[in-house]
Amino acid sequence: MDDPPTPPEGSPPPPPPLAPQGTSGSPTDFLKAVVGKKVVVRLTSGVDYRGILTCLDGYMNIALEQTEEHVNGNITNRYGEAFIRGNNVLYISAAEAL
Repeated sequence: MDDPPTPPEGSPPPPPPLAPQGTSGSPTDFLKAVVGKKVVVRLTSGVDYRGILTCLDGYMNIALEQTEEHVNGNITNRYGEAFIRGNNVLYISAAEAL
């Protein structure tokens, strides 16, 4: 098997590989799929909150249970329940496979 050519030094990295067939969907489909599952919520400040997504609304306000606050990769606090205002959310990702 041939290895792909190495890009010249200083050039931008290659684009990520395409998603496998059947995994594409709308953001709404993703959000519906992760309700009740563990998620990572990254805030615009760079702080991560990890917990179980209990609900969210159209403004991206989020309610989490069993929440851990992570700053620079270290757990700084644990909360039973947490509410995150939507305008602070940078992204939501699944913490476990869907």
